[in-house]
Amino acid sequence: MLKIRARGNESIGQMFKRFKKLCEKEGLTKEIKRNSYYEKPSERRRRQERKAVRQALRKQRAEPR
Repeated sequence: MLKIRARGNESIGQMFKRFKKLCEKEGLTKEIKRNSYYEKPSERRRRQERKAVRQALRKQRAEPR
């Protein structure tokens, strides 16, 4: 659960902006969008496999030679 406390003279708009940034950082918005519709198990596996391939490529590129 995310909690935001007002800082000094902070407006509601600024607090809301910080809250949205925290939600984005925690990955809540992606998770909510992903769970907003049914995803077949085969699609879920395919998505996870693509994610693993991307991460492996990134790790390989980041590795010092």
